[in-house]
Amino acid sequence: MAEAKQIALTGATGFVGRHVVSRLLSRGYRIHALVRDPQKFTTKDTNLKPVAGDLFDDHAMEELLHGCDAVVHLVGIIMEKPSAGQTFQRIHVEATQRLLAATKRAGITRWIQMSALGSRPAAVSTYHCTKWQAEEAVRNSGLCWTIFRPSIIHGPDGEFMRMVKDFWTKRFPPFVPYFGAGVFGKNGAGRLQPIYVEDVAACFSDAVDNPLAGGETYPLGGPDVLTWPQLYTIVRNHLPSSRNKRIIAVPAWYASLIAGLPGVPFNRDQVIMSQEDSICGIEKAQEHFKIKFSSFEDTLAGYASELT
Repeated sequence: MAEAKQIALTGATGFVGRHVVSRLLSRGYRIHALVRDPQKFTTKDTNLKPVAGDLFDDHAMEELLHGCDAVVHLVGIIMEKPSAGQTFQRIHVEATQRLLAATKRAGITRWIQMSALGSRPAAVSTYHCTKWQAEEAVRNSGLCWTIFRPSIIHGPDGEFMRMVKDFWTKRFPPFVPYFGAGVFGKNGAGRLQPIYVEDVAACFSDAVDNPLAGGETYPLGGPDVLTWPQLYTIVRNHLPSSRNKRIIAVPAWYASLIAGLPGVPFNRDQVIMSQEDSICGIEKAQEHFKIKFSSFEDTLAGYASELT
């Protein structure tokens, strides 16, 4: 690039955001990163400028977007905290609408959006419905947009893999749980296509200047389609500290009843989504971004020691 482009980035301190920041910097981009706490950035790279604030702070958004050529919007939540103003509707839809309006006022035309596999207008879960509504706002914005819909994202510093590690290595719970269909949970659950976080970050960073990416929606997943027991077993096989536990299905109907109660670490939307397949075709993304997505087990073998 003759002159480094400047990117406005949200969600920079999150799991995926940290990897996207690293990729963008390695490609020579300059970044304005919207963050609640600028101290969370440890890098001294002068091409990274933290902007303190959030998506409901007009002054912060103006500073975030000033002089930028593109927006990479990663912000999302998986658990609602209404008392803190964190609901799916507010964070996924209203915040996206606000940032889109500010982006157009700033004269920026390029937009890259993080969505989720399973997003659709008639989705059962509120999470997927609001992700779809955010997508619709992006598609109707008049900007040159790209939308990514990943399956479950894995990596050594992600909450999901650390949760699975804890299932195998801690005394509680005494078994490794997943949500299963049927009266006794024996009728299976949705299949997964876990994708490595570095592959996701590579797609986001390449999309900024990729002429093929404008107006495209890309499902993202790894090459392996797994059931929950298969995924758990692969992780167990790469953790030397695993305890001798059984993988047991908890009936999804029962999980839905207790979801959201004090001390229960999951919500109803997560139960609903666990019953749906999170799988996709990956040919278009691999072709457009000239990437071969990483095998779950091969990649896990390389970082499993970091989980322990």
